Amino acid sequence: MLRAIYNALWWIIAPVAVLRLLIRSRKERGYRQHIGERFGYVRGRLPEDDAPLIWVHAVSVGETRAAQPLIDALIKARPDARILLTHMTPSGRATGEQIFGDRVMRSYLPYDMPHAVRRFLRAWRPSLGLVMETEVWPTLIDECRRADVPLVLTNARMSARSYKRAARFGGATKDVFGGFARVLAQSPSDAERLTALGARNVAVLGNLKFDMSTPPELAARGHAWRAAIGARPVWVAASTREGEEELVLQAFAALDVENALLILVPRHPQRFNEVAALVEKAGLRLARRSTWAPDAKVASAAVSGGVPALPADVNVLLGDSMGELGAYYAASDLAFIGGSLLPLGGQNLIEACAVGVPVLIGPHVFNFTQATADAVAAGAAVQVQDPADLARALRELFNDKARRLMMGGAASAFAARHRGATARTVDVLMALLPE
Repeated sequence: MLRAIYNALWWIIAPVAVLRLLIRSRKERGYRQHIGERFGYVRGRLPEDDAPLIWVHAVSVGETRAAQPLIDALIKARPDARILLTHMTPSGRATGEQIFGDRVMRSYLPYDMPHAVRRFLRAWRPSLGLVMETEVWPTLIDECRRADVPLVLTNARMSARSYKRAARFGGATKDVFGGFARVLAQSPSDAERLTALGARNVAVLGNLKFDMSTPPELAARGHAWRAAIGARPVWVAASTREGEEELVLQAFAALDVENALLILVPRHPQRFNEVAALVEKAGLRLARRSTWAPDAKVASAAVSGGVPALPADVNVLLGDSMGELGAYYAASDLAFIGGSLLPLGGQNLIEACAVGVPVLIGPHVFNFTQATADAVAAGAAVQVQDPADLARALRELFNDKARRLMMGGAASAFAARHRGATARTVDVLMALLPE
């Protein structure tokens, strides 16, 4: 009965979803492109051969970047296989294109409607499907099972909050989660909750995000930026969300550290202009990465120092670029991880730790509970409660260089200690692929 209601609702939702795509395309044009793919229509055909196709679904930017080491490892382990990377957002798709180029094929994942999913599976004929972290679509799981496509929930996490919501559906939830061929969990607590929801063949393999690394050229870019900024105290507010930038600017106003520079990096590119207006409304002098250090200069910065000096009266540098978060971390003394001052669940703090930057993070981290708790316990991160607490923690760390360096070392060690999930995941996946 619940499945019938669910499918009926999609027939009602689908036209609204398309309208929403068109509305969102006013700010981000990518939302009006490839709409047919969202109903399972694929342009062209795959060659008629026996090469296996590994399909990886990464909903948006964070999941796409987390999937990078896994996809690289899959290509190395099975060079004869094709890789299909699917997304739900244009920014995720753009990130995939930026990272992988023509090494992978790409598409949007269809809406969770039986006919759309069947068209998608018939067109691509995947030998194996991987969905990242928390992507649970009942029709997709059911249709993969009918088409005999092993579907694996990879880098799986299940917060206590999400578990309580899912458990309300009782037996229907068990039927959905039981449809995965394997579930590869990040932590024992994730595995316990997923098993209770009906998942079978659950293994704890760790968090793939610990295997992410900042490419040397990106780190060099950040160091060149830092040289152009000079010896100022620098902190980055990374992956901030709507409503959060005002809180970050409140903390900055209360910081009371002479000549400090804030690098502000919104999570969603369509909000760059909106955030720039917020900064200027606050009476702060703004520079934009896109105009201060355009690509032509950045390309040679690591070898020639080609980045112009940042004017000393600039208070905020807006990170209005894609795929450069590692460079922003490398340019900073401290990193605040966004999505955490408001009840949005937090964002990934592991990349900042891997760069060796001390981390500050807010109270709302239910999507990254285990990683946050482990980072705090390792001395790599400090959790703050509100803008005033963020300002206090920043001030204390800027005034205590020895503690700041100790936290940076602890962050690097924390990230290194938890690596290896990619290799373990590939070992499991290879056993599911045809020879």
